Amino acid sequence: MPSSISTQSPTQSSDPISQNIDAVVALHALAEQQVDPHQRGVESLTSWLGRPQFFYGILVGVSLWMIANTIAYRSHWAERDDPPFFWLQGIVGLCALLMTTVVLITQNRQGKLAERREQLDLQMSLLTEQRTAKIIDLLEELRRDMPSVHNRVDPEAEALIKTVDPQEVLAALETRLEETMETAAAAQIVTDEIDEAAIETEQRIRLAQQEKKS
Repeated sequence: MPSSISTQSPTQSSDPISQNIDAVVALHALAEQQVDPHQRGVESLTSWLGRPQFFYGILVGVSLWMIANTIAYRSHWAERDDPPFFWLQGIVGLCALLMTTVVLITQNRQGKLAERREQLDLQMSLLTEQRTAKIIDLLEELRRDMPSVHNRVDPEAEALIKTVDPQEVLAALETRLEETMETAAAAQIVTDEIDEAAIETEQRIRLAQQEKKS
């Protein structure tokens, strides 16, 4: 079977959009190839459980169960599930436990895939930032070497040449979040104190009014 690369035209192979689509498809195909049969079966079951037909089936099944056992209860049959349908509650509880486990198994793999995509996005963003800084550095160097261009100091360009350290950004973000939380906590304390003072003042006014009436 010929590969998809050999069937592409030179225009398609050089198209950045097509290359990006092929890269995403390749990543998705690689992730699907690493799934074992058990995981694939669980995810197929999760997909089937998430269909509207399954929801309608539950409603129909529960309704038929309740109707049939109600008729059996009124007819005094020996084998029946009397209201409030304890057998039905046990079956529903067991099914809910199994469905929750199936959904969690599916979500665990999806969470790992999402984490990989986030890591890939972070690496691509860092690489893009480094390339941009390098391009600005080369342009500044070219500007300084050209005799026809007036040499001047550009503080903004000098700042953009420096690559951003992710650890410094993370530390600054955490510091800013801590300061915001401390400010919010202090504001809440002041608000609580004002509310308490208002309540005490209102109580004193009521006591004074009662004393005047007496």
